Amino acid sequence: MGATSSVYDNSSVHDFTVKDSSGKDVDLSIYDGKVLLIVNVASKCALTNSNYTQLTELYRKYKDKGFVILAFPCNQFLKQEPGPIEATVQFVCERFSAEYPIFGKVKVNGTEAAPLFKYLKANGGGGYMGTTIKWNFTKFLISKKGKVIRRVGPRTEPSSLEADIQKALEENPNENSV
Repeated sequence: MGATSSVYDNSSVHDFTVKDSSGKDVDLSIYDGKVLLIVNVASKCALTNSNYTQLTELYRKYKDKGFVILAFPCNQFLKQEPGPIEATVQFVCERFSAEYPIFGKVKVNGTEAAPLFKYLKANGGGGYMGTTIKWNFTKFLISKKGKVIRRVGPRTEPSSLEADIQKALEENPNENSV
């Protein structure tokens, strides 16, 4: 069932299993060799329009080069993702033409935080952001090997990650890079 809530230095995003929007298990090892942007998202947030618009633009631009966005709806911040997951998927696909995977709702903080997000926070170089996620649209850029390259806060626009995405896509996963 993927990794436990323990965080190991040699683990990666690829060691986790998550639920898709229909409740089926997805083993994230299927993304081995891909550059990922993992984002906790919400439909009723002041940051929704700009983030989803730019996420869709980035995905369209780099999907054929091995880039995938993994969107995880979260209702922990002022209940800004209140409806059923089906409504979330419909909203994102219709309004923002999202073609990337949208997973089941998760908690990103607290004792019930999804193991994937516990890993991301512990290995994301939190720095001034600490080990909690402060708001919707926190973004984690993940290398082809499944390691966190960079974590950025909600107000950092997805488009500002473009140079980092390009660099990560150019890296050879067989070299000693992240």
